[in-house]
Amino acid sequence: MECFKPIADKVIFIAENGSYVVRAGAELSSDCLARDIARELIRVTRDLQSSGADVGAVLCGKRSAYIERTDPVFLAEVVPYYHRLDRVGDLLAVEDDILKVAVFDFASSERISAPAFARYRDTHQVAISGPHWLDIMAPQANKGSGLRHIQETLRITRDQTMVFGDFLNDLEMMDEATYSFAMANAHPLLKQRARFLSPGNTDNGVVRTIKSVLGFE
Repeated sequence: MECFKPIADKVIFIAENGSYVVRAGAELSSDCLARDIARELIRVTRDLQSSGADVGAVLCGKRSAYIERTDPVFLAEVVPYYHRLDRVGDLLAVEDDILKVAVFDFASSERISAPAFARYRDTHQVAISGPHWLDIMAPQANKGSGLRHIQETLRITRDQTMVFGDFLNDLEMMDEATYSFAMANAHPLLKQRARFLSPGNTDNGVVRTIKSVLGFE
C-alpha cells in the first residue's frame, strides 16, 4: 500500500543545488559539469590553498562525493552534508559524472573564494550557498530548474508550490513558486527575491509556516 512505502520512496530530492533530481531512486534530471571544467575548478581550489587560503574542495558526483583533504577540522564541516563520501588521493583522478564542485572556506566564501572563481560566472552557475560554502555547477543548473522538472513531471503549477530558502543558492527557486518564503535569518538578497518571510530556520520556521498556511493545529 502507498501509505506503507518508505518515506524516501515518497519524497523527490533536489540535490546538489538542482543539478540532480531523484524520485524513488530514479533520476528525473541531471546537469553535469564537463570533466575538464571540474578538474580546472579543483586546480583553482589548490591554487587558493597555495596562496594561504584555508579552503577545501568536495567533488560531487552521482555515485558519491569525493575529498582529498582529510584533516579533522575539514571533515567536521563536510561529513554532515554527505551520506556518501569517499576519501581519495587525487580528485583529478576521480571517474564519475560530476554534478558540482563545492568549496568550503573557513574564512569567508563571499570575500575570499568567490573572487577566485569569478571568471566562471559568465559560463557556469557560481553560487554562494552559505557563509563558508561556494558551489560551482553547470550553467543551466540551479534549484529553480530542478523544481521546474518536478512541476512538469507531476503536472503542478506555481500556485501549488511552496518553497523556503535562506541563502543565495536558493534565489532562482524563489521565482518558481507562488508561496516563496525567505527565512528570517536569510541573506538580504534572498529576502528581496521572496514573496513572504517566515521564522528563521533556527526557530522551526519551515514547519511552523506550513502548518499556518495549511491551517493545521
